[in-house]
Amino acid sequence: MAKVQVLGTGCTKCGYLLKNAHEAASERQAGDTVEKIDDIMQVLEFNPAALPALAINGKVVAVGTLPSPTEIIQLIEQSQEMENPA
Repeated sequence: MAKVQVLGTGCTKCGYLLKNAHEAASERQAGDTVEKIDDIMQVLEFNPAALPALAINGKVVAVGTLPSPTEIIQLIEQSQEMENPA
């Protein structure tokens, strides 16, 4: 289970990223949660280099891009592998 956070101020790209994140979580069927963070003070705590940004389990993994649902699934899996090395 992963916590996926979309960081942005409400622009169109942020909306697309949020949609893709929801699709990825739905496809994975692993109980992932998706959260939109648009409060600028909370966004700045992540220190993203650009917006929109995508964080998984509190770590920024993509900035200024719109990863597809498939790419987000890959990012989630990579993040979990790094957190739980075999």
